[in-house]
Amino acid sequence: MLRLFMVLAFWIGLTTRAVWAQNEEVVWVQIEAQPTLAQASEAARRYSTALEDVNGFSIGGGWYAIVLGPYSRADAEQVLRVYRNERTIPRDSFIAFTEGFRQQFWPVGANVLAADPVAAPAAAPATSETAEATPPAVDATPAPETQTLAQDLPDETEREARASEVQLTRAEREALQVALKWAGSYQGTIDGAFGRGTRAAMADWQSANGYGATGVLTTAQRKTLLGAYNSILDGLDVGLVRDETAGIEMLMPKAMVGFTKYEPPFAHYDTKGDIPARVLLISQEGDQATLFGLYDIMQTLAIVPPEGPRSRENSSFVLIGQGADFVSHTEAQLQNGEIKGFTLIWPAGDEERRTRLLGEMQASFTRLPGTLDPSMLSESGQSVDLVAGLKIRKPLLTRSGVFVDGNGAAATVLDAVQGCGRVTIDTDTEASVAATDEAAGIAILKPALPMAPRGVAALKGGAPRLQSEVAAAGFSYGDALDRPTLTFGRVADVKGLAGEESVARLDMEVLAEDLGGPVLDTTGAVIGLLVPAKEGARQLPANVTYALQSAALKAALTPAGIAPKAASGTEQLAAVDLTTLGEAMTVLVSCWEQ
Repeated sequence: MLRLFMVLAFWIGLTTRAVWAQNEEVVWVQIEAQPTLAQASEAARRYSTALEDVNGFSIGGGWYAIVLGPYSRADAEQVLRVYRNERTIPRDSFIAFTEGFRQQFWPVGANVLAADPVAAPAAAPATSETAEATPPAVDATPAPETQTLAQDLPDETEREARASEVQLTRAEREALQVALKWAGSYQGTIDGAFGRGTRAAMADWQSANGYGATGVLTTAQRKTLLGAYNSILDGLDVGLVRDETAGIEMLMPKAMVGFTKYEPPFAHYDTKGDIPARVLLISQEGDQATLFGLYDIMQTLAIVPPEGPRSRENSSFVLIGQGADFVSHTEAQLQNGEIKGFTLIWPAGDEERRTRLLGEMQASFTRLPGTLDPSMLSESGQSVDLVAGLKIRKPLLTRSGVFVDGNGAAATVLDAVQGCGRVTIDTDTEASVAATDEAAGIAILKPALPMAPRGVAALKGGAPRLQSEVAAAGFSYGDALDRPTLTFGRVADVKGLAGEESVARLDMEVLAEDLGGPVLDTTGAVIGLLVPAKEGARQLPANVTYALQSAALKAALTPAGIAPKAASGTEQLAAVDLTTLGEAMTVLVSCWEQ
């Protein structure tokens, strides 16, 4: 009897429609939404085999709606009632409005957003035998039909929306605030209390998404908001990973990363999807000194670019490295003698998804009993270029330099700073290029913060003595050694092979990494700076080395505001004392990509 009544009502609506349809607003019946275009197209194709007037539109936030229409409001309500009661469309289908739709994707090539209402289907689709035999359950004390249908409709009145809102749990209310914050509408505290700030945020979101700004979300609007919020993680298969060995449980993007190995203090979850993502679990026993040591070591790794905020507290630290290709976030905390945390490495430019995933990982992070056993470290993790299986960040090139004043200014060769994203003195002290001298081929560096050098170059006045013994100090092997080495030789000529008076020619073999280092005579006075020979395509013997003479070096320092120290000593130094003096004034200059 109910079905007969519905069909009669449906036909009565069709009969009267022609009289007033022209003045009706154009609406739609939204029957489904999918988070990907492929899923939405498949759903639209499926519905089109049984229903008329099937269309599909993008609705923003990465979601796609399948709708019926366009209809007048009266026809849409009749279609909604009949099809829902026939179970042809889902029970949560609802009336939708044109303002919420964007580009049409189904049927392919169609564009009916501006079309007039079409005639509703001539009859409701036939129900299956099962549907006929099992009519919808009716309450023992039924309310009027119109009231029941109004409660079913997600596009509620404000009063109905408030009534349904009351049924939300605290967790559900907090989830809505989180989604509103993600959407950029809410800036307040996540407390589940719908006060003035939350109401304003709801109105802002409604206005931005084409709804009336009532400040109270309807059931359908809440579903749309949360659907858009959750769609950002579609395809990542975010799920709980319990690593008993590391003693950590947390959510991870399981479609993108998978476990590969343990290299204490890290459990490696490396890339397995089409996104170059990685996750490291940090797990080790230790105290505050261990935590601080880990903080320092992490910053030498290639997975932690030097740019980005970082902070260290008494029992925790956070490191964010922002590189050209990826962003890494590391956090760790010391509790009860155990240091645990994680690193998320994610491609740059995907900030919205990275931030959302990071929040899920942080909220789900759980400490379990136990830490990684240090004996699990494999031989591959023992390389000097690796820390627990992770590559140490290496400079593009290294050269040597010499301190030229008491605040840490240093002179080096020009190629030590060319093409560098940044320059450091002694590995970790940031420095800027204060001046360059193209003719002399040198650069003057000043540290970002004042330094206190153990030794400063004292420049010898006049030209060096021909055939005198000299020693060159330099970091011949880059950062492989923690101090410079000395190379001994003699002054072969007080000018270059082409007669250049600004350089002296030395009889000694040096490496490229030595260039920029000081050349000392036997009294410890600096007679010059090692520079590359400028002989074009000629291949010079290995023992032909050039030194920029002290007078030319002094002339290059003056424009940088540096008054170099003058040498005054005359006492001949023993080799061990000369080595100590050279080590104190010589610095490692590193050129980094970023």
